[in-house]
Amino acid sequence: MRTLFFLLLSGLKWGKLATTGGTMLLSLAVYATIWGWRYAAGFVLLLLVHEMGHYLAARQCGLNVGAPTFIPFVGAWITLKEQPHDVEIEAYVAMAGPLVGTIAAVATYLAGRQLDSALLLAIAYAGLFLNLFNLLPLSPLDGGRITAIISPRMWLIGAPLMLAITLYRPSPVLILVCIFSLPQIMKAWRYDPGAPENIAYYGVAAQTKLEYGAAYLALTGFLAVMTYELHEMLTAVGHP
Repeated sequence: MRTLFFLLLSGLKWGKLATTGGTMLLSLAVYATIWGWRYAAGFVLLLLVHEMGHYLAARQCGLNVGAPTFIPFVGAWITLKEQPHDVEIEAYVAMAGPLVGTIAAVATYLAGRQLDSALLLAIAYAGLFLNLFNLLPLSPLDGGRITAIISPRMWLIGAPLMLAITLYRPSPVLILVCIFSLPQIMKAWRYDPGAPENIAYYGVAAQTKLEYGAAYLALTGFLAVMTYELHEMLTAVGHP
């Protein structure tokens, strides 16, 4: 473990690739002590695929972006070193993570069914669930950044959902999300669609709002069904 911490700190000097690799190794080591290295490796890889979706989309849009960074029990993220020029770019980058992450989780699910592997199915379930959770319509989650293209006031729908989840299954991660979302909730409460700065950033065509809204609902619905069905399947075979 001390060696992994050394790699993590050294990675800060080696650059993007080493930082990602070092923090991945740290997360892998921590998760492996709890769930075993095979599950930990699959879980971390699905996190990486999710974040690479964001990373590649951001690069495609010409944004300066940092490589994925991992923190055990918090997850992973990329750092945008410059803000998107408008809400459509923000929504595009946000959608790429759960979309690519869902494809990877479904591929893992199909491999698990083909190989009759409870391990792969459990990894797939974790990936599906995390992508579904990330689609809650509350910033700073991906769902909040996607639904902002409709209106930042959508976050006022996500706030009580996030609070209910936190009260039902309290955890440090959920509490952190609640804390980080507070400024965004206040922003949504005070949102003035007629303000010039809001028109400049959030002013997109109704057709664009409709397209992103439909894609968001389709992906969320698919993930909800898949997560539920796989949960029931794992519970039936003794893997809650």
